[in-house]
Amino acid sequence: MIRNSFVSETHSLPKQISKPAAKTAARQRQERSYAARVALIGFGTVGRAVTKILSENADSSLRLTHICNRNVETKKQSWVPNNVIWTDDIEAVLKSDVNIVIELIGGLDPAGKIVRSAIESGKSVVTANKQLIARHGSDLLQLARSKGCQIEFGASVAGGVPVLPALRTGLSGDRLYGIAGILNGTCNYILSRIESSRIPFGEALEEAQARGYAEADASEDLDGGDARAKLAILALAGLHARVAPESVRARTIRAIDAVDFDYAAELGCTIRQISRAVLKKDDGKKKILFAEVGPCLVPTESPFGRVQRNLNLVLTSGHYGGDMAFLGAGAGGEPTAVAVVSDVLFVAQNLSSGTGKRNVSTPAIVTPEISTPEISGDFETPWYLRFFVRDQPGIVARLAQIMAAHHLNIDSLLQKPGFDKASLPFVITLEPCRDSTLRPALEEMAGLDFSIRPCLCLPILR
Repeated sequence: MIRNSFVSETHSLPKQISKPAAKTAARQRQERSYAARVALIGFGTVGRAVTKILSENADSSLRLTHICNRNVETKKQSWVPNNVIWTDDIEAVLKSDVNIVIELIGGLDPAGKIVRSAIESGKSVVTANKQLIARHGSDLLQLARSKGCQIEFGASVAGGVPVLPALRTGLSGDRLYGIAGILNGTCNYILSRIESSRIPFGEALEEAQARGYAEADASEDLDGGDARAKLAILALAGLHARVAPESVRARTIRAIDAVDFDYAAELGCTIRQISRAVLKKDDGKKKILFAEVGPCLVPTESPFGRVQRNLNLVLTSGHYGGDMAFLGAGAGGEPTAVAVVSDVLFVAQNLSSGTGKRNVSTPAIVTPEISTPEISGDFETPWYLRFFVRDQPGIVARLAQIMAAHHLNIDSLLQKPGFDKASLPFVITLEPCRDSTLRPALEEMAGLDFSIRPCLCLPILR
């Protein structure tokens, strides 16, 4: 009797939980059956890599439905699933039932119009377009929020390094006040090659171009335009500050010479292109963002000094969490594609199962507290001044006289032997002073008759 009773009770258990179990199973089947519909606009290097990831690693939450590109017939690939629609009609894509549009054509026009149109129609957008986000990111975030959708741009800065997702989630509980980084792999490759082989700048540039790290016209990289656009995005995401890229001073790396690495080594430093932004308040509590991009001396053993070749590094500083570092490949089709697909998955997770509507949660970057601070490049740092002169008596005395007149304090003087007296390089380092104090002195020194090259002036970051 006891045994029969036990059997009877165990057989009755499924009947007691059958209704909840059925509902759970139905919900799970619904979740598995729902897939966010994804359209890709732009089938270049990154677009191909994104398509490969989506095709080879089928995820039940994503379904690639459209690939849109000019001259689309020449772009078709046999490895793309047969049910994907190839088209050159962007309007057809925007009018379709896709949930997520991936924009990978770059530039401001027509990319800006496409992204706005997609958001206006209630579609979420994932983009790697740094120029678009740097200039219009704040407005696009507000538009997306008003339409109940998302715009994600994790691949727009340091493509293979998940910096922006970390700012959105992992560091959203902190209050960041500073961001600095090596954001341009082309410049880092060139500078690290000059450092390692003491080759001329032009030779290092040609090598970077031959390896595909630099464009034929590398001005955007060398003169800081690329890095300051990325810095503007990081300021928006991490410091909640609206920054026009053109308001950030950018200094070129073209004047860096192999001899500068010799002198930097004497100071325990090397040279890297550094993008930095620090948010402060003045006595009137007005927000000021100190920001600039350009070559700097950094300690050889620091995180920046150890970054070689075309890698990217971003450091964040927070009031509570302190300093955090993010290192990795900042460019290339596959690393950037990983960032794009990660953003697409993040958006897909915020779509309610089977409805295509976004959940209540919104990315931390979408905030009404985005400020528009005053932008200043007037950092107070020690300085490295490298001169090329025709050797003659009284040079140092004349320079010291000008510096004293501008209340600049000399910290050290370095002069290596063995150079041609007709083109003699030497270095003066200064104690910390503001950029605005130093500039008038540099202008006065530029007119001296013994100077044969403009003085190279670099901040020293400790």
